[in-house]
Amino acid sequence: MLELSDAQIGGWIGQFLFPLFRIAALLMVMPIIGTQIVPMRVRLCLALAISVLLSPTLPPMPQVDLVSLQAMLLIGQEVLIGVMFGFVLQLFFHLFTVAGQIIAIQMGLGFASMVDPSNGVSVPVFGQFFLMLVTLMFLAMNGHLVVFEVLAESFVTLPPGSGLLTNHYWEIAGKLSWVMAAGLLIALPVITALLVVNLAFGMMTRAAPQLNIFSIGFPLTLVLGLVIFWIGLADIMSHFQALAVEALQLLRELAGAR
Repeated sequence: MLELSDAQIGGWIGQFLFPLFRIAALLMVMPIIGTQIVPMRVRLCLALAISVLLSPTLPPMPQVDLVSLQAMLLIGQEVLIGVMFGFVLQLFFHLFTVAGQIIAIQMGLGFASMVDPSNGVSVPVFGQFFLMLVTLMFLAMNGHLVVFEVLAESFVTLPPGSGLLTNHYWEIAGKLSWVMAAGLLIALPVITALLVVNLAFGMMTRAAPQLNIFSIGFPLTLVLGLVIFWIGLADIMSHFQALAVEALQLLRELAGAR
């Protein structure tokens, strides 16, 4: 008769349970899959499927009592690691949204907003346009497959119970300041061109006060902004490639992989 001890049963469950929490936390937070568009049940089923496929290839998990405080702490650590991975990806996606919002406000289109179905909030149209464009480019370059590859490597380079709050992670957190700088860098050409246009209107108003510049200033600024934005889209791919490489490399450093 086959007899199984509590340690053996706990080891088998832990081999599947600990990876499940890290994978599920990532899928709940990361862009595209972790948005409100994808139902919660679909994300949970996807996390279960990935865990079933991945757990037999992973190194042995810590042998702990699954109803103990130590197991709860390990589960909390796994959830935190998955959330950190998803947070880095969210920063990468939303820096383009921030750039679009800055451009829209500079053009006078800050009032033109639409509901973002992925987050459930109203955002300027340019921000939503950038978000959809980046989503399509990220999927086209198989960025989601790279994320899953880094996630699988993280169980080897950062196994459960290895510790989390180290100086290595504080150094990585200091690198997240590139997000705002990158968003400003993307919007800088359009902002600079529109600033020149506004300065020209100001000089015209100063030179000829009798001219009603305000009646033509807004529509002309809007049209010129759209033209400049359309011209600037020719260089968006180079910005996206550079920022995507940096974000995915940061994700690898967070997982301890090289």
